[in-house]
Order: sequence, then structure tokens, then C-alpha cells
Amino acid sequence: MKERILIIDGSSLFFRAFYALPLLKTKRGIYTNAIYGFIMMLENAIEKVNPSYVTVCFDMKGKTFRNELYEDYKGTRQTTPTELEQQWPIVRDILDKMNIKILESPIYEADDIAGTLSLIAEKEGFESILLTGDKDYFQLVDENTKVLLTRKGITEMDIISVESIEEEYNITPIEFIDLKGLMGDSSDNIPGVPGIGEKTGLKLIREFGTMENLYSNLDKITGKKLKENLENNKTQAFMSKKLGTIVRNVPLEVTIEDLKMKERNLSELSEMYREYEFNSLLERLPEEYHKADIEITSKALFEYEDRSIDELIKLIENEKSFAFKFITDGKIYESIKPTHIALKAYNNKPVIMEVNDNDILKLKPIFESSKIEKIGHNLKEDIIILMGYGIVIDKYTYDSKIAEYLLNSTDSNYDINNISNIYFNEGYKDLEELLGKGKKKVAFTDLDEVELKKYFAFFLNTVYKLKDIHLGKIAEQGMDELFYEVELPLIEVLSSMEFTGIRTRKSILDEIGFDLEDKLKELEKNIYLEAGEEFNINSPKKLGFILFEKLNYPVIKKTKTGYSTSAEVLEKLRGKGEIIDYVLEYRKLSKLKSTYVDGLKELVNDSTGRIHSHFNQTVTSTGRISSTEPNLQNIPIRTEEGRLIRKAFLASENSLLVDADYSQIELRVLASISKDKNMLKAFENDDDIHKRTAAEVFGVEFEEVTPLLRSRAKAVNFGIVYGISDYGLSQNLNIPRNVAGEYISNYLKHYEGIKNYMEEEVENARKKGYVETILKRRRYIPELNAKNYNIRAFGERVAFNTPIQGSAADIIKIAMVRVYRELKEKNYKSKLILQIHDELIVDAHEDETEEVKALMRRIMENAVKLEVKLKVDMEVGSSLYDTK
Repeated sequence: MKERILIIDGSSLFFRAFYALPLLKTKRGIYTNAIYGFIMMLENAIEKVNPSYVTVCFDMKGKTFRNELYEDYKGTRQTTPTELEQQWPIVRDILDKMNIKILESPIYEADDIAGTLSLIAEKEGFESILLTGDKDYFQLVDENTKVLLTRKGITEMDIISVESIEEEYNITPIEFIDLKGLMGDSSDNIPGVPGIGEKTGLKLIREFGTMENLYSNLDKITGKKLKENLENNKTQAFMSKKLGTIVRNVPLEVTIEDLKMKERNLSELSEMYREYEFNSLLERLPEEYHKADIEITSKALFEYEDRSIDELIKLIENEKSFAFKFITDGKIYESIKPTHIALKAYNNKPVIMEVNDNDILKLKPIFESSKIEKIGHNLKEDIIILMGYGIVIDKYTYDSKIAEYLLNSTDSNYDINNISNIYFNEGYKDLEELLGKGKKKVAFTDLDEVELKKYFAFFLNTVYKLKDIHLGKIAEQGMDELFYEVELPLIEVLSSMEFTGIRTRKSILDEIGFDLEDKLKELEKNIYLEAGEEFNINSPKKLGFILFEKLNYPVIKKTKTGYSTSAEVLEKLRGKGEIIDYVLEYRKLSKLKSTYVDGLKELVNDSTGRIHSHFNQTVTSTGRISSTEPNLQNIPIRTEEGRLIRKAFLASENSLLVDADYSQIELRVLASISKDKNMLKAFENDDDIHKRTAAEVFGVEFEEVTPLLRSRAKAVNFGIVYGISDYGLSQNLNIPRNVAGEYISNYLKHYEGIKNYMEEEVENARKKGYVETILKRRRYIPELNAKNYNIRAFGERVAFNTPIQGSAADIIKIAMVRVYRELKEKNYKSKLILQIHDELIVDAHEDETEEVKALMRRIMENAVKLEVKLKVDMEVGSSLYDTK
């Protein structure tokens, strides 16, 4: 067998990955979808073809020799989105760690470098495999050169050979150059011959072989218009052929031997994968690189002792301080009880013991004592267990997970082992290493007793070791109020919300499901009737055939595998035929049924009749709370069918749900921080802020603002808050990027105070290295010092939007703590059960509803003092549906 060289069309793959995957980004806010998709395709290709040599060819910015032939070559291409641009330097860095050489030229394109290299390889007796998503490479295929063509997304790849080209197209590979000359290429702005597409072009090449032969036999062309187009565009056709011809004599400064696959720098590569949260790529590395390097330096971390529970209680009462962790294999509200508890009295060795209900109740006095300090790591899970035993924890003063989150909000791993490694360069195992994962995961009860005790001794010893360091840093950074008055008490609030859950009735979900099934069946009938046949509606390929070949709808967009039937495409076809509306409705209702009806039913707790969502305090870098299993912050509200799902979420017996929603809190924060006079005035006058923005930005009278203009102004308002780019706004509104850019520009001209705030905040962040919220929540922004412009631009967006989003998060958390505390102190039966974005929802006993409404309004509207008064909208109902 010949040795193989894998030549990768880097630019083609990178763009493909960006558009094939959603805009993935890390907890730090770095976009990574193109990087991830590119590396996955590269790895899959290496696995598939097993090369001995490999290289990546990239296009460089600027004009090439083709622009000298045709000035407008690639002239219609839009500028690269900043979300993609900022990923280029990162992928190059990863390739460097892989020891894969990058080839590029200021004069020639990646295609030309790849073509030249494949020709050199052929002469030296190698087999070349060209990985690309571009059919232009078909012209290079011969007995020694094949194309590995990306077909769908980032996973499907087909080997293209001479035989497969002749079988599919009935032309030879070299004839693709002539086909390009006739067809042109809209993506590269190669004109070709007007009126000639792939079908006509192939027919002509099959008959005449080359363009030269075709033009020598124009008299044989029967179609009058076709002949006329060919005659009138001869010069253009041959120019197009030249533009589409891949050059194979590029001067290269490397030899094939320079591209031999080398050992990768696995240590640095694994660090990068962890930094950018590429867990699936990390798993492709040898097992020893799956986790960060950890050095064990202190045996004292693993020391523990055995004591009776009575001895331990006395010791804790004397020391007045202890760390603890319940050891359990499930949730207390699922009737799964802890099997062990780990306790460490201050200045003593940890004790890890088996426990039963009586043992835990024996500990009740020390947990409820206001004179004994309690500390831990991820205390929410422990407080939920205590609630299951009717134990009300008092005086917990430190949680190492929360402390580390405040000090480093952009990290993604707050495991005690990882934190120990960061501060002390010593550690042991994280939970995944201890218990395994997937099918191989074991329960705590399956662990060897020594292993179990060793792990939790390390756990509690590390909590105490971190405490003074963490609290010192929090004090230094001015976050005492945030830590002690907001984040720490919030742990108990979130524990209570998860433990209580929200009453959910499966029978209502069943009814909604049956109704959706009926609607889906009716839609199926209508779609089949319009199509004239039955087919798999969920198959993009079959749907594309029906719409664009059988029914002849105008083609909006083509992919490498055929016609695009994305939501964006179908929206552009809306109004051109009933089948389009039917398909869009079918997709919407299918998602509702699978994700929300069927998915939610599985999560209703059989013993409590409630859904107990997990509320996460350390996930977002802005300070926002997130919700998982299920995500109750993502229940649909935009459509009536979606809103019906909310009917299944009910108040408790003899209760009502009180839903208090902050009105435009982020915009009020923005007005207050920026002190923009126009926005302040709009809020003072209680104007419709989106309508007011529309009037100013679009230059119309306030009374003449249409719903469409208001909707677009709303997108711009919130887009500014979230640091949206012209590309992002254009995607949201389905408008051209230049129009989106004008919207943003006009907005900043009118709201000059906001523009000045953005510039000042960025400048201050560049000097200090971080930004802060109103409660001094800090976010570091190293991207501001990046050499790459686009990464710096990303850092600038983070710099001005984090104080807005983070301050709004601070305000909501303050309100949550105060509402929960007052309900608890006044011994109300009512409970705070949900936080959905800017809403707080209390399950209010019917006798207390009016008091709860007054309490919530008073607390929420006075949580902090801003330049603009906080405003709360309030609704009451027996279900979440009734409150919206």
C-alpha cells in the first residue's frame, strides 16, 4: 500500500463547522462551535483514512492572483461574523499543539496549495486524500488522489473517486473545470454563463467534453436562448473557467517529509480542551490526560478517625465549628436516604460513619444551634437532606463552591478536587473519577470503605484549608455583602425551592399530548394532500424533494447534501403555499410534544406529585440562576399551544400562584448605570420603552410605531444589553447584516449616554482587568488584552454587558432572599417555589394571598435604589398558565 497524506481544506471546513453547529460558547463566553466542529472533522478524517502525513491549508485575508483576473472575484461575500473571526487564532493554536503544519499563501488560495501538494505527493508515490466540503476539488481526483467530502453537518464524509464521479455525474474529474466555467459559482462571484445551472452544464459537458469543443460546435446547440447566452458570454465563460481552475504549481517551502505526523503535545492539548470545554475531544486523548495533572503532597489530607456519634457531638459542641457532607446515592424527596455522613470538628480529624434516621435526628441540635458554625462544599445538597428530616439549619457561614464561584465566575469546574489543585497543587479525585460514569458508574455504597473514607477526609480537610484563603480574597475584593447577605443565604432559598417543587399534574399533560397528536395527524393529512403522496416529513432530504423538485418552490438555499429545509428557509417561503405553513406548524407541535409533554411527564416525582427542578447557583458567569432537570426557565410562552403546557403546573391545594415579574429590569439597570437622559426620561414618563426606542431609531412619530417596528426595537434594546453584534442581530431579525448594523448605529446615536457608558466601561475594564456589578460581583476579562482583534471585540462586549446582566442578577437574588426570609420569619404557609428569569413565583395559601402580594411588591420594588424605580407586574392564578 502507498503511504497516505491527508490534505485538509481548512477554510472550507472551518466555515462549514460554524454554520453547521449552533453558536456554542464556553462559560467564559468564548464562541467555540467552529473550533469544535473543525477538530471533530479532522479527527474523524484521520481515523477514517489513517494517514502518515497531514497538513491544513488555510486561505489568508486579502486579494489573490484571481482578483487580478477578475476584480470582483469573491466580491459578494459578506465580512466574516465576529463570532467566527474570534475562533481562528484558537484553532491555529490547537493545530500547533497537535504538531500539524499549517500552509497558506498571500497570493494563492488553500485550493491551490492543496492541489500543488497532491501533485507533488503523486510524483513521489503517495496517495493523497483531500478533506473538504468544496466540490471544486473534484477536478483534482485521479487514481492517486481522492476527495473526502463532508456531506451532512460535521459527521458524514464520503470518499470521492474517479469511479464515483463518473457514476454520479457521467463526466471525468478534469471536466469539472469546464462545468465551472459554464455554471459559474455564486459563492465566489464567478459569473459563468447566464441561464446555465448544473443540469444544463452537465448535459453540455457530456455532449461536448470541453468548453473549447463546445464553442467550436455552437451550431449544434438547438435552444435559441441557450445558444445566444453562450455566444454573448464567451469571454466571461473562459474567464470563469480560468478562475475555477485550481493552480498546481504553487511554490512551497515545505517537502512532504515536513508534514509527517508527529507526536502531539498531549499535556498542552488536554489543557486547551479543558479550557474550551471540549469534553468529547478530551475523551479521545489517552486516559491519563482526561483529568488535570494533580500532585499529592500531603498525607494529612487523607487522615480520618473513628468516633461514636455521641463523642462527635460533644466535640463539635466544644469546638463551635464543623464541616459536613452527607453521602447519598439519590434525592431525599425521591425517598433515597443518606447512607453515611462525614463530619469534621474544627482542628480535629474527619469522621466518616454510616447513619440511619435516628443518627441524623440526634444531630439536629448541632445543626439548628445558632452558636455553632457550619461549613461545607455544595451545601445546597446537604440542606435539602436536612429539610427532609425537618431540620432547619442555622449559622452556616461558608461554602467553598460558592466562594470559588464568586472569585472565579468564568470557571466551569467547581469540584473540590479541582479547587484544591488550583490553590495548593495537590488533590485526589473528583466524583467522576471516584464513581465512574455512564454504565460503569457505581454507587457510594459500592465503594470500598477505606476508599470512601479517604475521599471524604480529603474533602472536609480541604474545605477547612480553603476557608481563610477564600474569605480573605472575598474581603479584599469588596464582596462581603454579596457573599454573606446574598449568595450564602440564597443556598437555603434554592434548597427550599428544589425540595418543595411545583405541583404538576400528569393527566393535564396527557390531555395536551392527545390534543397535539390529533393536530399532528391532521397536519400530516394536509401535508400529504398538498404533496400528492405520503413521505417522511421529518426527513429534510425527502421534504426538499417534495418542495423544490415536485412542487417547484423557489430554492432559497442549498447545502452540500441538497436543499435546505431549515426554519429560516421555510419562513422565507411562508405565504407561497399552504404546505409551508403546515410543515412549520408540524415541526413546532412535534417539538412541543416530545420535549415538553413527554419529557416533563417523566420528571414528575411519583411520591410527591411534583417536579423538583435543580436550581444552579454556579453555572453562569453573570450571576444568573439556571434551572435543569427540567429547565423550568424555558417553558414556552410565545405560542398558545406552548403556553398550554403551563396549565399542568399548579398551585398546591387551597393555594394560588402569585407571579411577580420585574418589568424590563435590565433596561432599567442600563438606564441607571449609563445615566442616559433619553432612556431615564422614558422610564420617568412610564413610556413604552420599546415603542419609544422604535420612534427614535427608525425616525417615526411615537403614535405611528407599528408592532413590527416595536418588535425590532425590542430586539435592539435587549441586543445592546447582551452585547449583540450586527451578525447576531441580523440572525435574530432575519434581516441583512448592514441593516442590522444601521439599527445599532442609530440606537447609539440617540442614546448617547449608553454609548459613552460602553466606551468608559471598556476602558476601565482594560485598565483593571475586570468589571463589577452594583454589589461588586467581579468578572475578569483577559480577552481585552488579546492580540487578535475579534477576541478583543468579544471582551469589549462582555465588559459593558456584564455589569448590566450581573446587576440584574444581584437584584433578583436580593429579592429572593428577602421574600423567602420574610415568609419564613412570619411563619407563613406560603412558599417561594420558582424563579424564572425576572419572575419570582410564590405558592401562596389562599388565606395569605393578599399579604403575599403586598410583601412581594414591597420587597422586590425596593430591593435596591436605582436612578430608575424598579417596577413589578403581578398576576395570580391557580396555574402558571393563569399567571401569564
